[in-house]
Amino acid sequence: MITIVGAGLGGLTLARVLGVHGVETVVYDLDASPAARHQGGMLDMHEESGQMALRAAGLFAEFQSAVLPGGDASRVLDKHGAVLLDQPGDGRRPEIDRGVLRDLLLHSLPEGTVRWGARVTGVRPTSGGYELTFAGGPTETTELLVGADGAWSRVRPLLTGDQPVYAGLSFVEIRVPRARADHPRLADVVGDGMLFALDDERGFLAHRESDDELCVYVAIKKPAEWATGGEVSRESLLALFPDWHADLRSLVSESEGALIPRPIYALPIGQRWPRVPGVTLVGDAAHLMSPFAGEGANLAMQDAAELARAIVAHPADLEAALGAYESAMFPRARGAAEESMRNLVDLFQPGAGRRLADFFSSMPTG
Repeated sequence: MITIVGAGLGGLTLARVLGVHGVETVVYDLDASPAARHQGGMLDMHEESGQMALRAAGLFAEFQSAVLPGGDASRVLDKHGAVLLDQPGDGRRPEIDRGVLRDLLLHSLPEGTVRWGARVTGVRPTSGGYELTFAGGPTETTELLVGADGAWSRVRPLLTGDQPVYAGLSFVEIRVPRARADHPRLADVVGDGMLFALDDERGFLAHRESDDELCVYVAIKKPAEWATGGEVSRESLLALFPDWHADLRSLVSESEGALIPRPIYALPIGQRWPRVPGVTLVGDAAHLMSPFAGEGANLAMQDAAELARAIVAHPADLEAALGAYESAMFPRARGAAEESMRNLVDLFQPGAGRRLADFFSSMPTG
């Protein structure tokens, strides 16, 4: 039995691909149920990573039926609302709602694979494996442990003392429901897919979701405490964009519901650890990075698929499997993290919108 901590996309993909090959797993997750919290917005699935993992999981056809038509379109505006780029999608990186994708993976697993409400409070080595302690007191032991438990992983300290560091940028997530019905102008501003409105070292990143809702991230260079100190309001956000186009400001003023601060953290670029018997990491637990390469979910799923394949290829030598997986994962993660950091810097400099539009225009299509 292989133990996985974390029922996000990486953990569920690992459980599914192993299950396809007859390897049993148990997944522990701190959420009380699959519906305990919103899973986030849209994801573009890359052919070499996310799509590859879905093929390995035997779920590619189901994935294709759940993508958002036209959701991979891109628009770029400047602060005055001038359209710098309006590009339809080409279908190579189709968009899917993160919650829909998670449910697709979850429902492919045998009932009882995921143990909900199991918050890991400690992990320690024991003779022949690892002991997990859960809130409330029970413990479990396992011979092979995989941390798929995100940025603040409880499993990571078994391998490295590195912890995420604030990247200097924060998002505030806001939502505009019933966009076509009640806010048609804002729906037109965002378009069918992803909107980037960047200038003055700040901006709006927004996308259309399958339920006629707009998910908007207001991006600001501020100290981490600004996002987490309880002082963020619609009024304070609007004060940061005094001379921006009225339609862009309306993404804030016409939004509904809670404002969700999301400080951006990242692990050190090129993080790696020596081989530690019986334990490894996938996804953000292994290589947390900013979202500006679009690789987070894709890499988590690729990690999971490749780790599963390594385990299946070395059924009698799990250490060889973990070593093979990590030797390929480390350089792949480093390259993505470097790209992500470059993009974070480039997107939040003066004139970033024009540079982004030029970059998108230079990309091959078809």
